[in-house]
Amino acid sequence: FRDERGRELFDLPDAPRPDADVVAPVRFVPEYDNLILGHDDRTRVVSDEHRRRLVTKNLQVRATFLVDGFVAGSWNIERKKQTATLAVEPFVRLSKKAKVELEAEGLELLAFVEPDAGTRAVRFAG
Repeated sequence: FRDERGRELFDLPDAPRPDADVVAPVRFVPEYDNLILGHDDRTRVVSDEHRRRLVTKNLQVRATFLVDGFVAGSWNIERKKQTATLAVEPFVRLSKKAKVELEAEGLELLAFVEPDAGTRAVRFAG
């Protein structure tokens, strides 16, 4: 949907929605993102079990990733000389399909954040 100036619109209350069984794509969410901080009831995106893992002891809000619309782990980028690595730490067991999608999306993220890296890789903890 676009407005009269051609800008893409996202928050339209009467816009068509996908069926409930449509799987949401994986997404990487940055540190301190409003999705994690801006809701009174966060259970629509993160389980109570995982919520305590989102904030560090010194009150930093970790970068997270979503699988089917729910927080499934955290991530950070490590840079050593010409190599940029996206370190992915799942909170749950990931399916092979989710790992493939996260790796593809992660490589896109690294290309954006670390465009001058000679080598880019995604590493899953555990």
